[in-house]
Amino acid sequence: MPSPSTNTTTPTIPDLTAESSQQAAIDLYGWIASHWLNVTLAIGAAFLIYSALRIVRRTGRRMGEEGGNAFGRVAGRAIARTTQYFMILVAVRLVLRYAGPPDWLAEVVQLGFTVVAVFQVALWAREIILGLIEQRAGPDTGHGTISNAMGIIRLLVTVGLFAVAAIVVLDNVGVNVTGLVAGLGIGGIAIGLAAQGIFSDLFAALSIIFDKPFRQGETIAYDSSTATVERIGLKTTRLRAVTGERKVISNTQLLNKELTNYTGLDHRRIKFALGLIYQTPPEVAAAVPGMLRDLVEAADGKFIRCGMTGFGASSLDFELEFDVYLPSWDDIYVVRHKVAIAILRLFNERGIEFAYPTQTTFTAAPDGRYVMPYAEDRG
Repeated sequence: MPSPSTNTTTPTIPDLTAESSQQAAIDLYGWIASHWLNVTLAIGAAFLIYSALRIVRRTGRRMGEEGGNAFGRVAGRAIARTTQYFMILVAVRLVLRYAGPPDWLAEVVQLGFTVVAVFQVALWAREIILGLIEQRAGPDTGHGTISNAMGIIRLLVTVGLFAVAAIVVLDNVGVNVTGLVAGLGIGGIAIGLAAQGIFSDLFAALSIIFDKPFRQGETIAYDSSTATVERIGLKTTRLRAVTGERKVISNTQLLNKELTNYTGLDHRRIKFALGLIYQTPPEVAAAVPGMLRDLVEAADGKFIRCGMTGFGASSLDFELEFDVYLPSWDDIYVVRHKVAIAILRLFNERGIEFAYPTQTTFTAAPDGRYVMPYAEDRG
């Protein structure tokens, strides 16, 4: 004959009046007296199941502290969050049906198991979500930016998961949650519309923290500004311009711009524009690229190209390009300075003249013949 508990599909709140409580006590005594062997075996089996679950939780705690990979640590932390109530009710729920309990006891156990199991799943989900987010965000590099962001994320995830868990529990015990869900939805939309600017900057901050287009201490350029990131806040990012000013810009506006991140560059390209006078002999002009190659390589730069680019209004135009493989812009600046001084010294030694803006005026007579632009000395 099947146990009465096997016919229970949806847990209900048992009747707890005084009369029913007295009858429940009588049924419980009679059940224990008539099924004492089954009850004893069930208690023993439940204890074994509970002990096994404790071992699993202890193993999960150890994985969370010493896990070999990120997923193992996240899973271990989630397992370590298993509560005593869940382990006890799992053990009781698994063995109770074999002991033939009274209907009211089966309903109580089923109700308790439903409530605890739903909230336990919410706990596991929260630990897994937060663990994966923390792994993606990486360590906090300073000023508590990631810690502050994780605090807000933890609050949002906790409220969201446990709100869903509460609705699931109420629905399982027979409460009509349609109105509650509709009210929460309308309230969430109203709050979102009222604080859309704040949430926009907040999610932009989370995008910066997790996607890492730049980090604290890195130098970036946007619009016409070049600045070093000092702090990434939850609403704004604070930067220090290369000219010394402190800039504050909202995270949403900053992410909407085209950013150039100078950090991580293994080299910088330097360009020099040179102008020689038109009286420079062609053979000397043809030898200029080779001369500059030697200068660049002597200064530990990587020569890229050099050549004549055109005939200017008052100069023969040349362009020199070379790369400097140094991490610091200050060191690159020094190399550029050395190359410039070396070019100046070499041209002075070879008699090669730099051009500067000049203009020659010719005076003509009415018939078109050139004449001297000044009167002859008749004295």
